[in-house]
Amino acid sequence: MTKRPVVALTGASGYIGSHLLKKLESHADVIALSRNGHKHESRDHIQWRPCDLFSMADAERALEGADIAVYLVHSMIPSAKLTQGSFEDMDVILADNFAQAAKKQGVKRIIYLSGIMPEGRANLSRHLRSRLEVEQILGAYGVPVTTLRSGLIVGPQGSSFPVMAKLIQRIPLLCLPKWMKRKTQPVALSDVLKALDQTIHKEEDAGETFDVGGPEALTYKEMAEQLSDVMGRRLKIHSVRFVPMPFVKAIVRLMTGAPRQLVYPLVESLPHSMIVRKSAPSYRGTIPFKQAAEKAINEGGVYRTERQLKRPKPNDVRSVQRMPIPQGWQTEDVAQEYVMWLERVLNPWIRTKVDDQWCCQIGFVFMKKPLLELTYSKERSTPDRALYYITGGWLTDQRQNVRGRFEFRKIPGQSQAIAAIHEYVPALPWTIYRFTQAHVHLLVMWLFHHFLRGRDRSASTLKAM
Repeated sequence: MTKRPVVALTGASGYIGSHLLKKLESHADVIALSRNGHKHESRDHIQWRPCDLFSMADAERALEGADIAVYLVHSMIPSAKLTQGSFEDMDVILADNFAQAAKKQGVKRIIYLSGIMPEGRANLSRHLRSRLEVEQILGAYGVPVTTLRSGLIVGPQGSSFPVMAKLIQRIPLLCLPKWMKRKTQPVALSDVLKALDQTIHKEEDAGETFDVGGPEALTYKEMAEQLSDVMGRRLKIHSVRFVPMPFVKAIVRLMTGAPRQLVYPLVESLPHSMIVRKSAPSYRGTIPFKQAAEKAINEGGVYRTERQLKRPKPNDVRSVQRMPIPQGWQTEDVAQEYVMWLERVLNPWIRTKVDDQWCCQIGFVFMKKPLLELTYSKERSTPDRALYYITGGWLTDQRQNVRGRFEFRKIPGQSQAIAAIHEYVPALPWTIYRFTQAHVHLLVMWLFHHFLRGRDRSASTLKAM
């Protein structure tokens, strides 16, 4: 008998992951990964594991024993009660943890579901730039990556299609700016699942990139007309010369109730023409848009409101910022300089203490107990990553702050670093924290970013002399 491959599937309880899980169960042993994996019961050929990919330790445990890893992750919907930072920078952390864990656990291949890229790639939207950056990071540690760049996926739940369906359901008149005459190639969910399944079982595709699209290239006006017909609506559609992008984003969010963090990046990608390239390897779907849309609508493919999507969360914080690494520095140099710089900038009120184990305390000069206490993790740090656990201080809720941590990490292939706080639980009452400490942290990181940029410019000038 042929040995079943062991496939680690991220987002196994999500939109695409849950459908792919059902498809893989018959011919693979699946490690189903989810933030709430502990709530699911394992069965024959499916082992559920809890996993938070913002934690490298979690990622390493999650991928243990896997032959193939399927990456279906994005961070446009925040997972913490307060999230400071862009989804692009959070995607860097998720992809970097996943790629390093895959390398450490001996994963043979990574399968990544991305989005179709327009020809030329000039002036890409934030969402598409992030997708390309994630591709690069996933392959930065030597594990072969097979990338499937899909068109708009037509299915229930998900993001783009349900938002479009909700918009068609609610508006009496649709005014499309001329920049939305560009074509896109929507693809049925079942065709995407088929492409993913085939890729998992074709070792020869390792390292390749494929475009995945349906049988039709349509404008957004054509899709809106077909979708309104499926939904039984007589929608009036007009083309207008110009509609400002901020106005389009605001209207889509208002009419659909979808979160701003999801709507804005998706709308920003609409001016791009995203069709399967003739010169590129591709998987061509067979289901026309109208047929796929009808099936999706019948299965509940209209976006749920933001209120329905909310989940109870602890008072945790995630704050992520990108900053330059000066020439000649390593990431651990940036982390050590941060503490010393903080004392210089906030002198004479702030005192910092660093011991021979690189553990540090940050506090007011007139207080014995520090505001924050950071314990350096030598075993989890490398020259490209400095990790500190937030272990105490007046500003930390020591009862609930179980996994709070602060890290600096290098972005593979770039002279930039990510500074990030994860799962930090403040001691201040939440409302007070939101309008005091949270803003102070952003200001401090903004000032440190400009300090590093100045040092980098100085180093470049000296090198050129």
